[in-house]
Amino acid sequence: MITVLVVDDQALIRTAVRDLLDAATGLEVVGDAADGEAAVDLARRLRPDVVVCDIRMPRMDGIEATRAICVDPSLSDARVLILTTFEEDDYVVAALRAGASGFIGKGAEPEDIIHAVRAVHEGGALLSPSATRAMIERYVRGSASDAPGPSPALDVLTEREREVLHLVGRGRSNDEIAADLFISPHTAKSHVKNTMIKLGAHDRAQLVIAAYESGLVQPGR
Repeated sequence: MITVLVVDDQALIRTAVRDLLDAATGLEVVGDAADGEAAVDLARRLRPDVVVCDIRMPRMDGIEATRAICVDPSLSDARVLILTTFEEDDYVVAALRAGASGFIGKGAEPEDIIHAVRAVHEGGALLSPSATRAMIERYVRGSASDAPGPSPALDVLTEREREVLHLVGRGRSNDEIAADLFISPHTAKSHVKNTMIKLGAHDRAQLVIAAYESGLVQPGR
């Protein structure tokens, strides 16, 4: 059973999402909150597997709540799924930097929201790597013309891990990375995992951001 905490300051949306997830097979909503501060308190008390969290809320917004949840050692197994509108790329990137594992629009179909919760819980990216990359490209394109070369922060990576990070940043799946580098999918997955550990990335989406922010991958190139 996947346990879920629903967080949104709008009672109608909070209730609708709660009812939707509670009715889905294998999902159980263990609590709900109307702001980020209450969400963090409930997460520490209830230890949900997934926190479905809005961004704009009183007292503490969803980005700060995500950061507080993701840095808490007692919540290391929890995953945060952000509710958002896809037009606000800056908020989405900030949430991913804070540790969110994915994002979905409030206007999504019910089955898509259920799928998103399950995908995030299983450790997958909510959006395809290419969709995540496209969103980040739009966000960073304005400053890309004078972007620096690869950051020294990548010095902790082996040459192979840098190749893997570059391909993750370009939107490649593990199978595609394996084909590009002539290695097995299992080996590709291991390299991705090791790269995440070395860079302190919470999940694959944060690797995409790291690839861009380090200069290893640049928009349109």
